[in-house]
Amino acid sequence: MELIKKIKDAERQAAQIIEQAKTDAHQQAEQFSKQKQRRIEQAEQERKKSIDQALAKAQAEGQAEVERLNKEGEKNREELRKKVSPKIPAAAAKVVEYLSGSGSALRRDEKG
Repeated sequence: MELIKKIKDAERQAAQIIEQAKTDAHQQAEQFSKQKQRRIEQAEQERKKSIDQALAKAQAEGQAEVERLNKEGEKNREELRKKVSPKIPAAAAKVVEYLSGSGSALRRDEKG
Protein backbone atom coordinates (compact mmCIF):
# COMPACT_ATOMS: atom_id res chain seq x y z
CA MET A 1 0.00 0.00 0.00
CA GLU A 2 2.73 2.37 0.92
CA LEU A 3 4.49 1.63 -2.33
CA ILE A 4 1.35 2.35 -4.36
CA LYS A 5 0.94 5.68 -2.55
CA LYS A 6 4.56 6.60 -3.33
CA ILE A 7 4.09 5.67 -7.00
CA LYS A 8 0.93 7.78 -7.25
CA ASP A 9 2.70 10.71 -5.56
CA ALA A 10 5.60 10.33 -7.98
CA GLU A 11 3.18 10.25 -10.92
CA ARG A 12 1.43 13.37 -9.62
CA GLN A 13 4.75 15.15 -9.20
CA ALA A 14 5.84 14.06 -12.66
CA ALA A 15 2.57 15.42 -14.11
CA GLN A 16 3.10 18.71 -12.27
CA ILE A 17 6.69 18.91 -13.51
CA ILE A 18 5.52 18.25 -17.08
CA GLU A 19 2.78 20.90 -16.83
CA GLN A 20 5.25 23.39 -15.34
CA ALA A 21 7.73 22.59 -18.12
CA LYS A 22 5.01 23.15 -20.74
CA THR A 23 4.06 26.45 -19.12
CA ASP A 24 7.71 27.54 -18.93
CA ALA A 25 8.31 26.52 -22.55
CA HIS A 26 5.24 28.45 -23.68
CA GLN A 27 6.33 31.54 -21.73
CA GLN A 28 9.85 31.33 -23.17
CA ALA A 29 8.45 30.95 -26.68
CA GLU A 30 6.32 34.07 -26.16
CA GLN A 31 9.29 35.93 -24.76
CA PHE A 32 11.48 34.94 -27.71
CA SER A 33 8.71 35.92 -30.11
CA LYS A 34 8.39 39.35 -28.49
CA GLN A 35 12.17 39.83 -28.52
CA LYS A 36 12.29 38.82 -32.17
CA GLN A 37 9.52 41.29 -33.01
CA ARG A 38 11.35 44.07 -31.13
CA ARG A 39 14.56 43.28 -33.01
CA ILE A 40 12.70 43.33 -36.32
CA GLU A 41 11.12 46.69 -35.47
CA GLN A 42 14.48 48.08 -34.37
CA ALA A 43 16.14 46.83 -37.56
CA GLU A 44 13.37 48.45 -39.62
CA GLN A 45 13.88 51.76 -37.81
CA GLU A 46 17.62 51.59 -38.36
CA ARG A 47 17.06 50.74 -42.04
CA LYS A 48 14.75 53.73 -42.46
CA LYS A 49 17.24 55.95 -40.65
CA SER A 50 20.05 54.75 -42.92
CA ILE A 51 17.92 55.37 -45.99
CA ASP A 52 17.02 58.87 -44.78
CA GLN A 53 20.67 59.65 -44.09
CA ALA A 54 21.76 58.33 -47.49
CA LEU A 55 19.01 60.34 -49.17
CA ALA A 56 20.00 63.52 -47.35
CA LYS A 57 23.65 62.96 -48.26
CA ALA A 58 22.77 62.32 -51.92
CA GLN A 59 20.62 65.46 -52.03
CA ALA A 60 23.40 67.55 -50.52
CA GLU A 61 25.95 66.11 -52.95
CA GLY A 62 23.55 66.63 -55.85
CA GLN A 63 22.95 70.24 -54.85
CA ALA A 64 26.70 70.83 -54.56
CA GLU A 65 27.20 69.32 -58.02
CA VAL A 66 24.45 71.54 -59.45
CA GLU A 67 26.08 74.62 -57.95
CA ARG A 68 29.50 73.58 -59.25
CA LEU A 69 28.12 72.99 -62.74
CA ASN A 70 26.28 76.32 -62.68
CA LYS A 71 29.49 78.12 -61.74
CA GLU A 72 31.42 76.24 -64.40
CA GLY A 73 28.76 77.05 -67.00
CA GLU A 74 28.79 80.72 -66.07
CA LYS A 75 32.59 80.78 -66.30
CA ASN A 76 32.44 79.14 -69.74
CA ARG A 77 29.81 81.66 -70.91
CA GLU A 78 31.99 84.54 -69.70
CA GLU A 79 35.03 83.14 -71.51
CA LEU A 80 32.98 82.74 -74.67
CA ARG A 81 31.68 86.31 -74.38
CA LYS A 82 35.24 87.57 -74.00
CA LYS A 83 36.37 85.65 -77.08
CA VAL A 84 33.38 86.59 -79.21
CA SER A 85 32.77 90.20 -78.24
CA PRO A 86 35.76 91.60 -80.19
CA LYS A 87 34.50 89.84 -83.33
CA ILE A 88 30.94 91.16 -83.10
CA PRO A 89 31.54 94.59 -84.73
CA ALA A 90 33.27 93.04 -87.75
CA ALA A 91 30.56 90.40 -88.14
CA ALA A 92 27.84 93.03 -87.80
CA ALA A 93 29.55 95.19 -90.41
CA LYS A 94 29.66 92.26 -92.84
CA VAL A 95 25.97 91.56 -92.28
CA VAL A 96 25.06 95.21 -92.77
CA GLU A 97 27.21 95.37 -95.88
CA TYR A 98 25.58 92.23 -97.27
CA LEU A 99 22.08 93.42 -96.48
CA SER A 100 22.71 96.81 -98.01
CA GLY A 101 23.38 95.07 -101.30
CA SER A 102 27.08 95.14 -101.65
CA GLY A 103 27.63 91.61 -100.42
CA SER A 104 30.93 91.41 -102.21
CA ALA A 105 32.86 90.94 -98.97
CA LEU A 106 30.93 87.80 -98.12
CA ARG A 107 31.17 86.45 -101.64
CA ARG A 108 34.92 86.94 -101.61
CA ASP A 109 35.15 85.09 -98.28
CA GLU A 110 33.14 82.20 -99.68
CA LYS A 111 35.38 81.81 -102.73
CA GLY A 112 38.67 82.23 -100.98
